Amino acid sequence: MAVTRERAIERLALCQPGRRGFGGSADPAEAAAFRHAIRGDYDLNPGVTPPSTALRAAAVLVPLIDHHGGMSVLLTQRTAHLTAHAGQISFPGGRIEEVDADPIAAALRETEEEVGLPRDRVSVIGRLDTYVTGTGFEIAPIVGIVDPPVPIAIDPFEVAEAFEVPLAFILDRRNHQRIERDVGAHNRSYFVLPFEGRNIWGATAGILINLAEVLTD
Repeated sequence: MAVTRERAIERLALCQPGRRGFGGSADPAEAAAFRHAIRGDYDLNPGVTPPSTALRAAAVLVPLIDHHGGMSVLLTQRTAHLTAHAGQISFPGGRIEEVDADPIAAALRETEEEVGLPRDRVSVIGRLDTYVTGTGFEIAPIVGIVDPPVPIAIDPFEVAEAFEVPLAFILDRRNHQRIERDVGAHNRSYFVLPFEGRNIWGATAGILINLAEVLTD
């Protein structure tokens, strides 16, 4: 299924009430419910993720590049020497810092720092479900549309490569492989999207599958 800019905006509008993962509620109880309606290791593998009090807040940008022939998603491969998620394929993003007004500001700041994409080139259209990783990060995935050409200037300390994956590939559920393996006393379950010799897995794959659910359901 082809997803147009208009459909993406419609399905990911920030004002959508009641969608799992959409925060901003004035009701503290409802906001707490949103916070705990999460995906990833916490959801698939109870007991694997650290308790919520230990989670570190982070935000990533899910950049949809609006090419004339169809949208794509911009991803990065992290450098091998980093202490967290070294060498993995990820979205641009990182921890939410005190200077950030909200997760959107954090995602845009980190994206500009990592791949050189100016924040004024990104039209934020919504967010996906909060994703909690087994390494203790609580990630807010922010979705934005970018018109090409996309100015890229990667930070070589953090990013080994930036590349695009066609949105059509991500929307095709035949590409969503679910893997199970034993890690110590736990059985872990996670998604993998194999793409051109790369394995997109973990939080990145989970967020992409959530994106596919939102755009096609």
